Amino acid sequence: MKNFNKADYKICIVGLGYVGLPLAARFSLKGFNVTGFDIKEERINQLLNKTDINNDISDTNLEILVNNSKLTSNIDEIKQSNIFIITVPTPINEDKTPDLEPIKASSKLVGNIIKKGSIVIYESTVYPGVTDEICTPILEEKSGLIFNKEFSTGYSPERIVPGDKINTIEKIKKVVSASNEKTLEIISSLYSSIIEAGIHEAPSIKVAEAAKVTENIQRDVNIALINEMHQLFTSLDIPTKDVIEAASTKWNFMKLSPGLVGGHCISIDPYYLMHKSLMSGYTPNLMRTARKINDEMDQWVLNDFINYINSKNLDLSNTKVTVLGYTFKENCSDTRNTKVKNLLISMRNKNIKFQLWDPLITEEDHLELNKLGIETIKLEPKETNIVMICVNHNQFNSFLENYNGILYDFKHRHSS
Repeated sequence: MKNFNKADYKICIVGLGYVGLPLAARFSLKGFNVTGFDIKEERINQLLNKTDINNDISDTNLEILVNNSKLTSNIDEIKQSNIFIITVPTPINEDKTPDLEPIKASSKLVGNIIKKGSIVIYESTVYPGVTDEICTPILEEKSGLIFNKEFSTGYSPERIVPGDKINTIEKIKKVVSASNEKTLEIISSLYSSIIEAGIHEAPSIKVAEAAKVTENIQRDVNIALINEMHQLFTSLDIPTKDVIEAASTKWNFMKLSPGLVGGHCISIDPYYLMHKSLMSGYTPNLMRTARKINDEMDQWVLNDFINYINSKNLDLSNTKVTVLGYTFKENCSDTRNTKVKNLLISMRNKNIKFQLWDPLITEEDHLELNKLGIETIKLEPKETNIVMICVNHNQFNSFLENYNGILYDFKHRHSS
């Protein structure tokens, strides 16, 4: 964009979680006027004290953000902004339908304070049509402004991978879209200023929304295939790891491992597109089947574990199992929608004695698990004769190298 001047833009990041915080830090690092807003005052206080319990950004970048930008939970302190980037969660309800309340609430909040010339950009993962059909009408109603004349919108899906310290925000190509050409130019220039990998201009907001859910659904489906293969190969006494190693010698084989698919993206986003699909009259059979396989994987793991222990002629009623890993993926502190939780509850209900060790979880996680009747430990176990690996963090390497007891790893199924 010609004559782009970063001083013309006062950016407010709404939601300072795993998406919003790195985004705010990146804009701040590049010299933009940034205000970070979060409704949780406790979160703001932690950040102002230069503490990020999620470890989403480096200490250096957090210090730069705190020193050069404003972090607040006070709505009055974001009223001077003219660019609003909404990065709030988009979870699902108990019936697995989209829970749009966080993004609706954020739209109402921003709608009450935007003024002529404001741009509202959504990064939250949604099904195609949410920005145009749900969020924009809220902005219009609350602001009293005319859409695409007095304010405009954009959509740029977040692509951050929690726990990935290599493919950080600036190294991931950014998809951008907008409600009109002028706004697209501005949004493209804003993100081009902070993203080294470049940008891709989608032809419409709906295309950008659809692209994001497609990315994650493709991965969900592919992992479901590997999980099904793993269940089959286990029943045939064929090591899945060896099969994958052999198959991956072909250049176009997608190398994935079986796993417990949790988290805030892959296990959630398919339900958003399935919801939209059913609304349109189309039945998404493959997506449904993949979700069913991955949703039920924790129960398969438990049954396989019991069968494995029985094959060793061990009595689970007379021993305590040490479970390694609780977060939704390796080397990441995020516990949202972790399938390990379902597994542990099932173990508890079967009266299997166990203790959980995960050095990456927070004190809050420990308390929540203890309330569920799940015993947790904070230090390496001193004595244990059965270890069950659920999430294999690098921090377990030293312990496992020196462990000589029975070891169950559902991905590889072996004993030491």
